[in-house]
Amino acid sequence: MEAKTELSAWQGDITTLVLDAIVNAANTSLLGGGGVDGAIHRAAGPELLAECRSLHGCRVGEAKLTAGHRLPARHVIHTVGPVWQGGAHGEAELLAACYRNSLELAARHGLDSIAFPAISCGVYGYPQQQAAIIAVDTVRAWLAREPHGLRRVLLVAFDDAMAGRYRQLLAGAS
Repeated sequence: MEAKTELSAWQGDITTLVLDAIVNAANTSLLGGGGVDGAIHRAAGPELLAECRSLHGCRVGEAKLTAGHRLPARHVIHTVGPVWQGGAHGEAELLAACYRNSLELAARHGLDSIAFPAISCGVYGYPQQQAAIIAVDTVRAWLAREPHGLRRVLLVAFDDAMAGRYRQLLAGAS
């Protein structure tokens, strides 16, 4: 019988985590940007940028894997979240796809621990409560139905408000 995966919230700097993979809320170029993307690129060093150049970008909802380079995490999974446009342009499905595709990539590469930032919640403007619900529901559903070797999934919040949202949702409150 396979052990149950630990799904939890953690507040802090995702670039400090010692895990198999951290997820980068990237832009389509994969060549760095602001927020989490910029922090990951700075912490990983110029080798990450060089590797990302060889990937030729990434479409919204998809995910690509690189080495972690100078990060304590062994790998970075880059995913591109949707820009919020009011909710009627497929944003929820695209955001859910970011989580699913990142988890599938981690499982395909035999990784056992992964941390997600709050994808699309920064400059992309996704409403944080809606994004947190999508993150928790999508990860839970994927873990329940997919064969995988993941032992630990972290939902990482940079601030108290998002950490609280994750913790409430994980505890079963809405």
